[in-house]
Amino acid sequence: MATVQDITQKVLINAPIQKVWTFVSTPEGIASWFMPNDIDLKVGHEFHLQSPFGPSPCKVLEVNPPNKLSFTWDTEGWVVEFLLKEMGDQTEFTVIHSGWKDSEEIIGKAGEKAAIIRDRMNQGWSGIVARLEEVVS
Repeated sequence: MATVQDITQKVLINAPIQKVWTFVSTPEGIASWFMPNDIDLKVGHEFHLQSPFGPSPCKVLEVNPPNKLSFTWDTEGWVVEFLLKEMGDQTEFTVIHSGWKDSEEIIGKAGEKAAIIRDRMNQGWSGIVARLEEVVS
């Protein structure tokens, strides 16, 4: 039994941290590069990401402006963290998608093994992070 590894994607964005924070912490900002949503930056706030599989229930876990936002995603035990680090006039943005189960376990909505979904989502996050870089710059 092997637990699936966390997904970690990182990008250096040519914009100040406050500008990037706006894109990763507001409903309009997140919708511009990730998914439509109704997030509110209050710990415990329950919201939805409008995924291709339908609305995914989420809950805000941690808010530390302008450096960290984390929330649960869907009903599989996933946690998503957005980490921002000031690098002069640029911002290092990291997304970590954790909370994966055993690689052979079936992910409910998709009906496929966790390892397959993780690989697909890793590629997806790569494109999503690149899109964030485009919309912010």
